[in-house]
Amino acid sequence: MSGGPAVRVSIESQCERQVQEVSLDGLETYVPPLSMSQNLAKLAQRIDFDQSSDSEQESREPRSALKFQPSLWPWDSVRNNLRSALTEMCVLHDVLSVLKDKKYMALDPVSQDPSTPQVFQLISKKKSLATAAQLLLKGAEKLTKSLAENQEQRRQRDFNSELLRLRSQWKLRKLGHKILGDLSYRSAGSLFPHHGTFEVIKNTDIDLDKKVPDDYCPLNVQIPSDLEGSAYIKVSIQKQSADIGDLGTVSLFRRQPKAKPASQMWHLKLEAAQNVLLCKEIFAQLSREAVQIKSQIPHIVVKNQILSQPFPGLQLSISLCHSTGEKKIQRASPDKSKPDDHLYVLEHNLHQLIREFHKQTLSSVVMPHPASSPFGHKRLRLAGPMAYDKAEISSLQQSEGLLEKIIKQAKHIFLRSRSIQLQLNIGVEQIRVVHRDGRVVTLSHQEQELQDFLLSQMSQHQVHAVQQLAKVMGWHVLSFSNHVGLGPIESIGNASAITVASPSGEHTISVRNGPESGCKVLVQFPRSQAKELLKSDVLQEGRWTHLRGPYREVHWGRMEGRNFVYKMELLMAALTPCP
Repeated sequence: MSGGPAVRVSIESQCERQVQEVSLDGLETYVPPLSMSQNLAKLAQRIDFDQSSDSEQESREPRSALKFQPSLWPWDSVRNNLRSALTEMCVLHDVLSVLKDKKYMALDPVSQDPSTPQVFQLISKKKSLATAAQLLLKGAEKLTKSLAENQEQRRQRDFNSELLRLRSQWKLRKLGHKILGDLSYRSAGSLFPHHGTFEVIKNTDIDLDKKVPDDYCPLNVQIPSDLEGSAYIKVSIQKQSADIGDLGTVSLFRRQPKAKPASQMWHLKLEAAQNVLLCKEIFAQLSREAVQIKSQIPHIVVKNQILSQPFPGLQLSISLCHSTGEKKIQRASPDKSKPDDHLYVLEHNLHQLIREFHKQTLSSVVMPHPASSPFGHKRLRLAGPMAYDKAEISSLQQSEGLLEKIIKQAKHIFLRSRSIQLQLNIGVEQIRVVHRDGRVVTLSHQEQELQDFLLSQMSQHQVHAVQQLAKVMGWHVLSFSNHVGLGPIESIGNASAITVASPSGEHTISVRNGPESGCKVLVQFPRSQAKELLKSDVLQEGRWTHLRGPYREVHWGRMEGRNFVYKMELLMAALTPCP
């Protein structure tokens, strides 16, 4: 074979390797080729050693001989493979012989550049990563859409539940695509021209996927700019001469610190706005009456302040204090600390009087009847005899306004502060005490005797003050005694006691005051408000719930107020329901 002419031979593998595994980065792993012994064992497994001999093959039918013709020699396939392998080895030997002479053929080394396989690996990795990234992006888009839909449904569900809660407490109406509410007291009888309209909006400034703050609310309200902030009516009596004592009181109602606008919920905003609207209505009514009322000393209305003089040298000031939170209130003299001169009882009475005015506006009792009626329907005929005459109609028109009532109450407070209960005449060897009712008590020169007498009078005076205060506040006196026979025995004089009931009869205040034991105040609430009462098997009907329950003691030392009268006045005002 080596003596023949030169022939170009291309060398290539007999069969391509099979791919065993393809990794995620695109790298292919091939099946390793079989060795000579493994290939021989594989070929030997194909031999069928159960084939019969020639004599047995001849005894078979001729048709079966036509279908299958066995090999002449069992090692025929092995011989053929060995022959083909020998042929290839001879060819390889001839090629190597030609290459050895380097005359016709030459060997060129293959470059081992490591960058080429790395580029292929990077390209395969890039394709794999792009495919995986595309799948992740599709999944992320689906999750984003699902979360957005769930978030919108959650926000809408929370908004609807909060809107239902708002609707149960405030009047709402829908105008186009807007939801509007009413802050005014027109439904209660108010004639104030302010519209008092607020708008309900959905709060979409927060992402529900992140951490939701504690003060988050899916609903928000927009109130008019002139109703923002907080407001209150300040009533004070100021002295103008040295003989008039200071009638100012300490803070009976502690004003809460202003909350931040972000932390205010819708109910706080609406309540504050409605309070501002009511204070403006009260001040507008007082200003209108101050201009219309003709008095010897005219009333003065300056901006947000009304000045009046109930008595010479005494000035009554009614001011509207409105703070929007943007500007701080500047005090006139920061170095001088003025005492709190609020008369909170008069401020509370102003709110009660304006509600009574609303009630009278809605009531049909004060409406005038027709003076005459023609013949016709029976109801119209009865209207003539039952009609109001001129005197009754004029009496209805001569009702007092808010300003006149407040001025009368201020006069009463001033006169009550100047009343004198006792008069002491100090002699040489004795002391004469003259009471307001004319009774005279003679005391010796002993200091302890006078001290015991004054303590006894102070104890009785507080009980008498409760009696007089109950008449002013409209409470009913149920019992009164200057000498109580029950309870601990006083070493100095006797204890006094009084029991008064509220105008509605729901609450009762019982006061027991002794010279030595001191003051003890008890409040009796209705049975429906007493949580500590157990259910009774006897009192099962609903009418028995209107009865009053057990007494509860008041921590008198913790009550706000300058003296006993102011504390008791505050307690009665707190237990008096608004009409």
